[in-house]
Amino acid sequence: MNSHTRTMSVLTQIFAVALFNLRALPQRKAAALTAAIGIAGVVGVLVGVLAIAEGFRRAMTVSGSPEVAVVLRSGSSSEMTSGLERDATRTVADAPGVARNAAGPLSSAELFVIINLPKRSTGTDANVPLRGVEPGAFDVRGNITLVAGRRFATGRNEVMVGAGAARAFAGLDIGKQIKVGQNVWEVVGIFTANGGLAESEIWADTAVLQPAYHRNNSFQAVYVRLDSAAAFQPFKDALTSDPKLNVKVSRLSDFYEEQSTAVTKFITTIGVFIASLMALGALFGALNTMYSAVAARTREIATLRALGFGAGPVVCSVLVESVLLSILGGALGAAVAYLLFDGYRASTINWQSFSQVTFAFRVTPMLLGKAIAFATLIGLGGGLLPALRAARLPIAAGLRES
Repeated sequence: MNSHTRTMSVLTQIFAVALFNLRALPQRKAAALTAAIGIAGVVGVLVGVLAIAEGFRRAMTVSGSPEVAVVLRSGSSSEMTSGLERDATRTVADAPGVARNAAGPLSSAELFVIINLPKRSTGTDANVPLRGVEPGAFDVRGNITLVAGRRFATGRNEVMVGAGAARAFAGLDIGKQIKVGQNVWEVVGIFTANGGLAESEIWADTAVLQPAYHRNNSFQAVYVRLDSAAAFQPFKDALTSDPKLNVKVSRLSDFYEEQSTAVTKFITTIGVFIASLMALGALFGALNTMYSAVAARTREIATLRALGFGAGPVVCSVLVESVLLSILGGALGAAVAYLLFDGYRASTINWQSFSQVTFAFRVTPMLLGKAIAFATLIGLGGGLLPALRAARLPIAAGLRES
């Protein structure tokens, strides 16, 4: 018998034994269902937690265009720790590579402060970012869409509110007023930013916000739109080589990615840890199910071995049953998690700025694929030892089983 014929024979045996095992599943439906549901629970929790991390990451990075750059003081890890004087912001706006329109350079020198507002859901106060922007901010970002009301008027105590902040915090409806320090600000508009970070913010005229916070003529960051993504390096080189400046220049996409890293890593680590603990329980459930299945078919397995079926096909057939149960359970858990969590809106604190970020849970195809792969690993682990036991059963002793 040549190698090809032997291979076909082994595959035929695996298929025959696996099909025989699967046909016997209804006789063990209670144990099989318990194992599948346990794995579904593991996958559901894993997908739910990782959907938080994925949603937060997307909110932080979706609006980070490679054609937009942000300039901070050198050594700053966030806008909260940065500071730039007016002369520096003008130098940034006039740097090579900055796009222009009829009004001048597409740049916005901005101020970033934190205010306290009550959450709609609990009434407890939370940190909300209040950003002072210049008129060019709308063209710089390029993704700001007014969905209600109007833009704030320059020189007036008016604010626009991101849609996420408006949903999450009380008192941010159009026509309402919020008191910040000694100043009262009227909400005149609500905007979206393609699901990005700006939807968690409140925007005001930076020239009005500066005296309210005694910032005189200082800013914390400058955002600019470049002629193209390729213009970033010449723009950066011009600023970092200028002896009058002491600045850090980043693509906005890289800056947002850096800002999101700590939270997404923490959430992912916690999610994997919890899912791993639950997976141990599911693994023992799968082991118990498959050991019971092998014990119930001891005589059948011995008969197949006596008829010439090899140990390899028996091992593979048990693993196939275990993996299929795990995949079914994983698919069930993934489907439930998708229906429950995808698009669910929440807020959490961004540790870089110590302010709330609103975002939507995001269950992606890649995340679902990872969850199914995780379930498959549980199935392989739960089926391996019972499969080896089945292959090592003495034929004579097995045939005497009643």
